[in-house]
Amino acid sequence: MDIDWEGQGWERLGPGTGRRRLPGWDCTVGLVTGDSGALLVDCGSTIHEGAEVREQAQRLLGGRRVTHLALTHPHFDHVFGGAAFAGTEVYAAVGADALMARSKDEMCEDAVRHGVPPGPAAEAADYLVTPHHLVSGEWTLDLGDRQVLLANVGPGHTAHDLAVLVPGAPGGTEIVFCGDLVEESGEPQAGRDAIPSQWPAALDRLLALGGEDALYVPGHGATVDAGFVRAQRRSLAARFGVSPS
Repeated sequence: MDIDWEGQGWERLGPGTGRRRLPGWDCTVGLVTGDSGALLVDCGSTIHEGAEVREQAQRLLGGRRVTHLALTHPHFDHVFGGAAFAGTEVYAAVGADALMARSKDEMCEDAVRHGVPPGPAAEAADYLVTPHHLVSGEWTLDLGDRQVLLANVGPGHTAHDLAVLVPGAPGGTEIVFCGDLVEESGEPQAGRDAIPSQWPAALDRLLALGGEDALYVPGHGATVDAGFVRAQRRSLAARFGVSPS
């Protein structure tokens, strides 16, 4: 299936795989297509933004719907659009469901603090979709003619960090959606829910997952290579006083 990624304002990453950098926080949403399913990685910061992503994805898919949604971590800019994807199977790291269920008010406050209008923030919190499927190790999704691996590589940026590995064709490049374990457009953000002492080890797991030649897709910013991820690991270890491995 030929997809006009650029014509829809998306960036092609590889065969059947692309992403869009959303306005506001330069937050990545990814799309991985198969002949019997389609996986969206993260879903935007409001229900309106999620609906816009859904409509774009359906156009890219020739009218087909997104069947799976992977949430890389439970921060508003990555999960508040989930209500726009009714009927989609939702995946996240184990524990994310309980945190999201009990932290709706805090997530709403965080969204407003970062500039989301109070009305849309409250609506997204009220209709927040919690994950149906929880990944404790690795989970393989079958999209028909291709498989995608979900991997619980945290904790680090949060206590519930999920990465998505899109295997390359023989001789092709593997693609890793990193969530906010990796950030390119600024220094990685460590909020109250970060686990700084374990973040460098999470990046080690991320590098082991993708390998030296993979394309790494940060939660915010341009795509990077393994060298960038290693450099960010060293920087985080120094920043948080973690002994190098």
